[in-house]
Amino acid sequence: MEEEINSKEKTNKKSPSFMKNVLILMFAQIMVKVLGLIYKFVITNFDGFGDTGLGYYSAGYQIYALLLALSSIGIPSVVSKLVSERLAIGDNKGAQRIFKLCMTFFTGLGVILSIGLFFGAEFIATAVFNVPDTKYVMRVLAPAISFVAASAVLRGYFAGQNDMKPTSYSQIIEQFFNCVLSITFVYALIGKEPYIMAAGGNLSTTLAIVLTFVYLIAYYKKKKIKVDKNQVSPEKNKTAGQLLKVILTISVPVTISSIISVVNPLIDTATVSRCIQAAFASIYPIKEELEAFAMSMTGILSKVDTIVGLPIAINVAFSTALTPAISASLAKKDYDSASKRMSFSLFASLVIVIPCACGFIALAQPILNLIYPSATAGAGVLMLCSVSMIFIALSQTINGGLYGLGKTYVPAIALAVGAAVKFILNLVLISNPNIGIYGAGISSIICQIIAFSICFTTLNRNIRLKIEWGRMLLAPIVSGIIMGGAVYFINAWLSNVIRPRISTVIAILCGAMIYLLAILFLRVLKKEDIMMIPFGSKIYALLVKLHIYKEEI
Repeated sequence: MEEEINSKEKTNKKSPSFMKNVLILMFAQIMVKVLGLIYKFVITNFDGFGDTGLGYYSAGYQIYALLLALSSIGIPSVVSKLVSERLAIGDNKGAQRIFKLCMTFFTGLGVILSIGLFFGAEFIATAVFNVPDTKYVMRVLAPAISFVAASAVLRGYFAGQNDMKPTSYSQIIEQFFNCVLSITFVYALIGKEPYIMAAGGNLSTTLAIVLTFVYLIAYYKKKKIKVDKNQVSPEKNKTAGQLLKVILTISVPVTISSIISVVNPLIDTATVSRCIQAAFASIYPIKEELEAFAMSMTGILSKVDTIVGLPIAINVAFSTALTPAISASLAKKDYDSASKRMSFSLFASLVIVIPCACGFIALAQPILNLIYPSATAGAGVLMLCSVSMIFIALSQTINGGLYGLGKTYVPAIALAVGAAVKFILNLVLISNPNIGIYGAGISSIICQIIAFSICFTTLNRNIRLKIEWGRMLLAPIVSGIIMGGAVYFINAWLSNVIRPRISTVIAILCGAMIYLLAILFLRVLKKEDIMMIPFGSKIYALLVKLHIYKEEI
């Protein structure tokens, strides 16, 4: 009994730290996505850019993202896991050695991929997209890969120390410069061909990444792990080759997962371009017009991905914070903390993403009219992608837990199966002119459901999740549906009285309030859930004072 009380006290002490990291990362992700939305909103509405320019912008970016995944995207999770495990047992020397080895290996890999992309851009543009002009976007992005790889190791190093500030600040700095420079470069190129404008926009990404790397190096010099020269690491007898083998054993499955996660958008980009050209060749007999139409369809997907990416990015905070938290808990054999954090994170993901999905479905066209007034097509695609967004967010959270458990291969397998299904469905559905671009949204839903099912089943076998299905799943869905219906009718009524864009903004704000009230009055959050949040005791006291909750003893 005494051990159980001690365990609970231990959990309560750690929970605010865990949630503090989550909130720091959430704030960063919100800022990053808002800035991303701003610059895409601005450049998409520039004369001569539109959906076609956005298509070129995203097509070249997808190849860059694939190589980025190979060299860096999964690396912060790997480095944070290994560093946190070493620090949990007091092995500072071992943690620092792992960091230096990871930095050397992954930066070298990034340099090789940068060179490969730069010189292989023309071949990829023709072979993958059948649109040669996408090569310019890839070439300006190529140098960024090596800097991102090095930055990813640094972010994982700090995350392993339970310090999420450099990750958050560096992401905000990067996106701020990306936003300012993208708008500046694309504006300076108005009047040029859309692919030239797109290349100018992506050049800003490379410059922003270099500036971010400089910040991370400066932070590292101040905050690197202090190592006692006399300390003896338990792994002192392991050679660099043996340690690298351990790193690769963990990183290869994570990297494969990262690659497959960006392969899905790449599958869309490649199959949409080719399948649309095949389906609509008779309607657009001139090759240049057909390519432009295919790029505009690709641009619609990119536009929708930007919108649905905001809730997903917010949810990334749980996945990022979970990996080192669960790794540290398991290293100390604190299984109760691992289970509580995992269950709460899944619940929180549902509470965050469900209202967003319902809102996007209810206000799909008004949202596109608000954000992209010069390129408003894609409401149906946004509705479909809103459904897949729910499963993407849940899978992200689950994968953070699986990485912490050491089950790094499971997300890779799940995403591989889902990606294979998506590829086949894209070829079948998009090639049908009666379905066209909607096929990408339909295949995404099926793909993400498959990946989620595999990961959730595996996680549930390894951690006893404490899920109350009625409160943690059904209640958020009911609250989201109530909110979605309300915002639809609010917007429909207001748009007849005031300007449509203003009515959409008001409807969104009303939706947030309606959802919050529904969550509170349906008692979706328990006292222990509120206490997990920073300042939870004060929030709970206020809710009791307002007679929304009753005091629990």
